Amino acid sequence: MSEIGNIMRTSAVIPVLVIEDAATARPMAEALVAGGLRVLEVTMRTPAALDAIREMKQVPGAIVGAGTVVTTDQFEQVIDAGAEFIVSPGLTERLAEPIIASGVPFLPGVATAGDIMRGLDLGLTHFKFFPAETSGGIKALKALAAPFYQCHFCPTGGITEASAPTWLAFDRVLCVGGSWVTGGTPAEIEAKARAAAALRG
Repeated sequence: MSEIGNIMRTSAVIPVLVIEDAATARPMAEALVAGGLRVLEVTMRTPAALDAIREMKQVPGAIVGAGTVVTTDQFEQVIDAGAEFIVSPGLTERLAEPIIASGVPFLPGVATAGDIMRGLDLGLTHFKFFPAETSGGIKALKALAAPFYQCHFCPTGGITEASAPTWLAFDRVLCVGGSWVTGGTPAEIEAKARAAAALRG
């Protein structure tokens, strides 16, 4: 699963995108990529999500994945739509096994030591720490990461532009997920993306 590690290292911030209207997807992706955020997570929270993935895939340089994938049916749908990686809010064997077998990069959510151990049993070492802030924040992740030296994380949930640098300073954190970069006009989104891309220096 090193490929998911490469994707995580591509951008300091992975925008978590809730797309209500697929017509807005491509301009948003163009703005984010222009600002330096190439990895885009389209959440499966709206009816427009699959069309949004298809639209964003047309943007040169974009690496488009699907988030909030919770069933195997959704997994099949997002792959048909062209998703290049899969993010889920939690980790179950029923969902993980077909994704792992497919070879598609997979970033499942974890919040406890048991979650991480389940992932390790499945051969995974890269995880989304979710929901990051309400699960104890950076102190909780550092405590969790200590016994799992081989693991790396993408904290998501409640992270802001102000708090992102603290998370990114922890060497087990390869990137953070955030929605603060997604609002406004394309020019405003590009400016937010440029600032976010620079957070890791």
